[in-house]
Amino acid sequence: MNAVFDSSDLSSSLKEGLKQIEEAQSSKDLESVHSKYFGSQGLFSLASKSIGSLQKEERKEAGEFFGRCKKEFDGAFLKKKEEVEAKEEKEKLESERVDMTLPFTRFPMGSLHPITLASRKIEAFFTSLGWSLGEGPEIEHAWYNFDALNFPPDHPARQMQDTFYLSPEESCLVLRTQTSSTQVRELISGPLPLYTASIGKVFRSDPLDAFHSPVFHQCEGLAVDEGLSVSDLKGILKALSTYLFGEADIRLRPSYFPFTEPSFEMDMLLGGEGGKWVELAGAGMVHPNVLKSAGVDPGKYTGFAFGIGIERVAMLKYGVKDMHDLVEGDERFSRQFAMGE
Repeated sequence: MNAVFDSSDLSSSLKEGLKQIEEAQSSKDLESVHSKYFGSQGLFSLASKSIGSLQKEERKEAGEFFGRCKKEFDGAFLKKKEEVEAKEEKEKLESERVDMTLPFTRFPMGSLHPITLASRKIEAFFTSLGWSLGEGPEIEHAWYNFDALNFPPDHPARQMQDTFYLSPEESCLVLRTQTSSTQVRELISGPLPLYTASIGKVFRSDPLDAFHSPVFHQCEGLAVDEGLSVSDLKGILKALSTYLFGEADIRLRPSYFPFTEPSFEMDMLLGGEGGKWVELAGAGMVHPNVLKSAGVDPGKYTGFAFGIGIERVAMLKYGVKDMHDLVEGDERFSRQFAMGE
């Protein structure tokens, strides 16, 4: 198309475009035709731009002619698009059809979801050490979820954009944001020394994307005894990483959590020497204020705590690249884990 508007060229382009639309066999073909005529360098796009170079008295006539051509093109395109999409949908349904009248020859092997596999693996680790497995409610009082864990009243995690609050507001009920609330309950009710792990669902106002979900699973570990130190914490994290992934190097980086002091992020070297460090857990020594909230004397007892995301473990252990695969419930995805651990 020349830079100067030419109605005969536009008519020829329209005729050729309508022919290509009619010949299109797939959505991809249609998109290619649309891009050819209405892309940044498309024939219709260039014609539209060239109208501005005309004399004032010519622009109205050219604009009306262009509008009629575009309307005819768009009408044919949308009609064909509906036909093609209906055809493709039908073909997809046909390809996935299951004939229920066929004789059933054998039972397919059942499969466990990767999150279940990872959870059971972690449970087996802690029970082998003699640790108890704690359980707590998913609808939790804010005192257990925040106050007892040393979250100050103005902490950002308490805000609506991070936490799901239940009505009415004065009930102080939330969907728990961490399974640490279960540990508080264990610490209050259980005898000391205490070695416990809790696995369960937690809820946060995160969008669902490749690496995040508003509903996910956590394992929290808590040990409270006389004389526990950072070396004990590092030892259990090293043992857990090795149990899950084979011989693994770990490192601790300084971090901050309201309920631990000092606090750390734990990284694991994925792929051995020459591999890459990946963040696997948050950890630290239990803050004295948390011990006091549970009625434990911080002068006599110390403790360590850590939290690890079950989805994170499953994605690393089983090579899952996208969080959507873990939450969308497609049987074809979980079926590949039929021979899982």
